[in-house]
Amino acid sequence: MTGFKKLLLAFTVLGASTAAFASDDNFASLTLGQTSDKVKKSHALNDNLNHPNADGVIGKDTTWGVRLGQQNTKGRYYATYDNVSGTHNGIKLRQENLLGSYDLFYPVSGTTRLFGGATAGLTKMTQESPGFSRDSDIGYAIGGQVGVLQQVSQNTSVELGYRYLRSNASTEMSERGGSKQGSLDLTSSAQTYLSANYAF
Repeated sequence: MTGFKKLLLAFTVLGASTAAFASDDNFASLTLGQTSDKVKKSHALNDNLNHPNADGVIGKDTTWGVRLGQQNTKGRYYATYDNVSGTHNGIKLRQENLLGSYDLFYPVSGTTRLFGGATAGLTKMTQESPGFSRDSDIGYAIGGQVGVLQQVSQNTSVELGYRYLRSNASTEMSERGGSKQGSLDLTSSAQTYLSANYAF
């Protein structure tokens, strides 16, 4: 299955699930945060590139995203797309997530709620390092998130959240016109984010 077909299938599943979720309000969000990845290097890459620090490529790098979903007083279901890239020691990586999430709410006060839930979807990792051929791969993503949601007005809210994902996306590093130097495997990512939400 090609990467495009995987993304199309994910959109179809997320759309059907969102439509089936009984809800009072639709909502849309913009998110901004920081992501840090754990990346496993192959032995060949360590030998050929002198043990580069792959975990530092995407390390507290700025992440932006958009969300669309439905919510009621008990919880919410939403689809998320977010994007982050980073460069370190001559290696450049980009990570894109397409995710479906469900959160349960726990009221703290009339305008403040804690939330926690599960997430599953797809992660695309792309290697865009100077001097190397571009390469990308799509793998699964599964994890969860927790945070606090503060109602600002009837239709607007802000939240502070933390999300952790496990993944199996992998990419190769090959010199342009040359040989393969090794591979990079994304094993996990952690994101702290702020979100502005609007219900309609």
